[in-house]
Amino acid sequence: MIEIFCAGLLFDMDGVLVSSIASARRCWRAWGKHYNVPGWETLEIPHGVRAIEIVQRFKPDIDPQAGLKLIEDMEVEDTNDIVLLAGAKSLLESLPKERWTIVTSASRRLLLARLKAAGLPVPADLVSAESVIKGKPDPEPYRLGAERLGLPVAKCVVVEDAPSGIKAGIAAGCQVIGVIGTHEASLLHEAGATWVVQSLEKVTANIDANGLRLRLEVI
Repeated sequence: MIEIFCAGLLFDMDGVLVSSIASARRCWRAWGKHYNVPGWETLEIPHGVRAIEIVQRFKPDIDPQAGLKLIEDMEVEDTNDIVLLAGAKSLLESLPKERWTIVTSASRRLLLARLKAAGLPVPADLVSAESVIKGKPDPEPYRLGAERLGLPVAKCVVVEDAPSGIKAGIAAGCQVIGVIGTHEASLLHEAGATWVVQSLEKVTANIDANGLRLRLEVI
């Protein structure tokens, strides 16, 4: 167990708070079939990357906004098996609302649908795909997340499951908690995670005069 202090927490969503792997796989393969993407039957998408960038990568010859709308519509409708990840709800509910937010590569509409499906609270001022010009691994999303909390970015801790998000947090000047799930611990360490935990069950938070006091069971 270790103890750390920070001003605020910046959470990724998919792979940290909820798992949407099954939904994403179904929807992107259906999207690939619709656009006749070669190998759509086994299509695997990069985790932690904005949908607009995936659209442009797999189907650069279509109107990217049309492709983006189609996949967003599919994913918003497909939330029946969204999984609430261990420890997420209790940790978020223990935090003062002004001390945390979500910084995600998902669109705002999709973010809200997945949080609702998982029964999680919605932060007052979040960062979604539309909020930024450059997505992760660029530091812009996490810098904006700290700005929206009114906190110095260097005093915030990022919570991430994907190498692209870890790199974004480090580049923004944050320390990063890597959560095992979509990637193995070795890949999270390799990406630069400051600490790695098995799940958010291994993270507890208390508020005191110095801000947030976090206790982590690291691996």
